[in-house]
Amino acid sequence: MRFSVNIPNFGDFADPRNVATAAAAAEQAGWDGLFVWDHVLHRQHQGRPFGDPWMLLTAAALATSRIRLGTLLTPVPRYRPQQLARQVATLDQLSGGRVIFAAGLGGPVEDEYRSFGDAAEPRVLAERLDEGLELLGRMWSGNQVNHHGRHYEVRDVALLPATVQQPRPPVWIGGFWPHRAPMRRAARWDGAVPLFETARHGHVPEVGEVQELIAYVRSQRTNGGVRPFEFVLGGATPPDAAKAKDVIGPLHDAGATWWDERQVQAGPDLDRLTPVLRRIEAGPPVL
Repeated sequence: MRFSVNIPNFGDFADPRNVATAAAAAEQAGWDGLFVWDHVLHRQHQGRPFGDPWMLLTAAALATSRIRLGTLLTPVPRYRPQQLARQVATLDQLSGGRVIFAAGLGGPVEDEYRSFGDAAEPRVLAERLDEGLELLGRMWSGNQVNHHGRHYEVRDVALLPATVQQPRPPVWIGGFWPHRAPMRRAARWDGAVPLFETARHGHVPEVGEVQELIAYVRSQRTNGGVRPFEFVLGGATPPDAAKAKDVIGPLHDAGATWWDERQVQAGPDLDRLTPVLRRIEAGPPVL
């Protein structure tokens, strides 16, 4: 099992220097990855400064040499595919092939889309997500791309440099369980990053629900894919190794392959560097 640290892109972490500090501490303490949120607006956290996640991850890449880096998660329909393809490929080049790309619809939908006059109908966003993901995969190859779809058009374009990781970086898909559609989408890619209606950000999911989700995703897998499939769960665990093992051990036994350490979203320490650093420096759980 691998272990990552999850931080927002606002508050103290809107400053790339603080993200670099957290990333360096995570690498030194033995964590396997660092992931940041990707929001332009989240009214629940209004009044805080927000940073661009790709600039934050650039700082993290320059401060580290081993850990995997990415967003959890990027709302693909909010971007133009060509812009996003460039950002991810540049970060993958800079980091030496350490990017993991996690994608979904994002949210809150009213904040992230409708506040800026964009479409917010779930069906339209889902179409843009699927079409955008397909385009990103082709653009990251560095090969010539022609595409005429419902939402995007590309005419005889090759975006270079390609990503270091070929045929593309790992793609993880997020969504809320027990909704089936996001997990069917995840089954077509490289990993599932579920949140649970009964266990929101920072809260540990129930083992029974995890078993049900993993069984469902496995039933939807039609081929082996280009790399091992990841089941990424997350929540807040105590720094005491034995207590953390009691929390994570049953989820590992159920099939989880990554644990993403997260502060409780409503807690006061969510976006503060000092308490997050304390948890990072305590190190990942030991199974």
